[in-house]
Amino acid sequence: MSSGCCCFQCVQTGEEGLVEFFGQYTKTMEPGFNCIQYPCEEIKGVVSRRVEQLDLYCETKTLDNVICSIAIAVQYQVSDSRLNYYSLTNPKLQIQAYVEDSIRATIPQMTLDKAYACTSEIAVETKKSLTAVFEGYGLTILQTLITDLAPNRYVREAMNEINASRRLKEAANDRAEAEKILVVKNAEAYSEGMYLSGVGVARQRKAIMDGLKDSVGQFSNKVGDTSTLGGLSHTEIINMMMTVQYLDMLKEVGYNHPSTLYLEHAPSAVADVQKQISNGMKNMQSQAMSHGALPPPQGLMNRLTGSS
Repeated sequence: MSSGCCCFQCVQTGEEGLVEFFGQYTKTMEPGFNCIQYPCEEIKGVVSRRVEQLDLYCETKTLDNVICSIAIAVQYQVSDSRLNYYSLTNPKLQIQAYVEDSIRATIPQMTLDKAYACTSEIAVETKKSLTAVFEGYGLTILQTLITDLAPNRYVREAMNEINASRRLKEAANDRAEAEKILVVKNAEAYSEGMYLSGVGVARQRKAIMDGLKDSVGQFSNKVGDTSTLGGLSHTEIINMMMTVQYLDMLKEVGYNHPSTLYLEHAPSAVADVQKQISNGMKNMQSQAMSHGALPPPQGLMNRLTGSS
């Protein structure tokens, strides 16, 4: 705006004054102190050269039939004060009309998701449309911004539910995949453990067999001729030794655990073992006597048969 009295007028910084002589435009006044031929001349209008912003709101429908509200900010500047002032009666209202037309021609060709993803493209297209129109009216469109794109409240809630459901599904899949990995890893660990346990048992049994083999070999080398033992074979002698070891084990168990009695699952097992040992010793004694050899020592027989 301008201020002054009669022939002396002042124009504010950032503005330009349009001077008319009896209603006809004659010149443009720059900011500062100016003189006019009053009353023949007057400052008819003052045009701001500052960058202005016009905030607009528009409703339209997307390709998937969703009504949404769009907020647009148009930043513009007057490039030609005379052309702008004398060409446009209401620049803001006319800019609004062109913006709404451009938005309603672009958004209906997109789905809601695509419109969210392409806000910058929509803003560029809107700016091109406005520039092509208002460049000839002394206006420079500096920038067009899509500041908000909001569908109906119920649509937003539905979109949030869809997103939440999708994320819950992904979380369930991830949880199931983690459980699957845990089960597979446990199975692999169990399988590896069983394999190593089997290898250990096999090595243990091999060591036992090697030890027994060495013991039998050493025993055979030391015994040599078995005629002095009543004609018994090596196998029978080894069986007798294993029987003695079995009885020694029972004695050791009874000594270390006097209150614990170890029996087989059947009550008759103890009597069967005793009977088998007694019969074996009697057979061994009869065979020795039939061959004219010395019978086993009486102490050993009493120990094996349990007699005193």
